[in-house]
Amino acid sequence: MIELEIVGVRVEMPSNQPLVLLKEVLGGRHLPIWIGTAEATAIALAQQGVVPPRPLTHDLLCNIVAALGRVIVRVNITAVEDGVFYAQVVFDDGTVVGSRASDALAIALRAECGIWCAEDVMDDAGVQVTEHDEAEPDVINSPEAEERELRRFREFLNDVEPEDFDK
Repeated sequence: MIELEIVGVRVEMPSNQPLVLLKEVLGGRHLPIWIGTAEATAIALAQQGVVPPRPLTHDLLCNIVAALGRVIVRVNITAVEDGVFYAQVVFDDGTVVGSRASDALAIALRAECGIWCAEDVMDDAGVQVTEHDEAEPDVINSPEAEERELRRFREFLNDVEPEDFDK
């Protein structure tokens, strides 16, 4: 399994289709996943630290899990079939629940747990956005590094279509 982090969410034009981009923590590949509008909103709100006045569905689920005395320890992206990504939510007692990847990602942000991806999924659907400039290394978590990553992601998205990921 390969550890990933969420880079961000974007709406692609003219299709108006939301996309979440994940990146290998210890590598240069990215994993783009086209998702629904509600899930894109949930992911973006969690990334921005926005706490709604009343819990949204993913917040409610995490609250229920905590009320039952359980902890979500990780989410796994396990498969991709015909452009559809499958995931699992893994609990501290070993229980594993199947999930859509988009919901698992929204939950992972709220549960503050790791996001992992099967190597074959990354091999099939992962893309190298750009060559990393060795002369100018990114400082992890710096605003400048995030802006550079976002700029490279936008450049990549200017030339990519969902069909580019079909096998």
